[in-house]
Amino acid sequence: MKSVTNFIIKPKETRYNNIKKVGDKDLILNTEIFTHQNVSRNAIVLETPTVGCTEVRQGDEVIVHHNVFRRWKDIKNREQNSKSFYKEDMYFVMPDQIFAYKRNDVWRAVKGFSFIQPLENTDKFSMDKETPLKGVIKHIDPDLMDKDIYLNSLVGFAPNSEYEFIIDGQRLYRVPTNAITIKYEYQGNEKEYNPSWAQSS
Repeated sequence: MKSVTNFIIKPKETRYNNIKKVGDKDLILNTEIFTHQNVSRNAIVLETPTVGCTEVRQGDEVIVHHNVFRRWKDIKNREQNSKSFYKEDMYFVMPDQIFAYKRNDVWRAVKGFSFIQPLENTDKFSMDKETPLKGVIKHIDPDLMDKDIYLNSLVGFAPNSEYEFIIDGQRLYRVPTNAITIKYEYQGNEKEYNPSWAQSS
């Protein structure tokens, strides 16, 4: 079965990523189905759309929008699937709900987005652990290379343009390409910031 305009995907493991191993015990992080922080965002592509061009292929692992797998409760307190749900473990997702794909163990951002690692804040007078609106590109929109911005470039981005994802134990910000506003030169004292809780995710 194929869809004309949508991808067909399934969760990589489960729909929720709310259990963490602590020794030989399972620690439940969250039990509320509507909390998006613990919704799984990793999926496997079962089929690609029949119409349109895409760099994503069948079998790729992808990062999707948090609402794809998130369940909710209706006014009668009954659990419902998201509007993306098709049947069993199959979901329809629009192309703009996929932000990155993994092939041959390498993550690649889709066109229109990059993923940025924030920097540790070196300002001793600040309470913030990371430097605001600045970071290192870890997964890059290929179109940025035409603007002399490459993988591991140090860049600045617009306020409220970042959205948090955990990819292979790294806490990264997904940033639209048009929100990347400046390329910085390295000063030699930059240190990437990745909280310990993300590394164990």
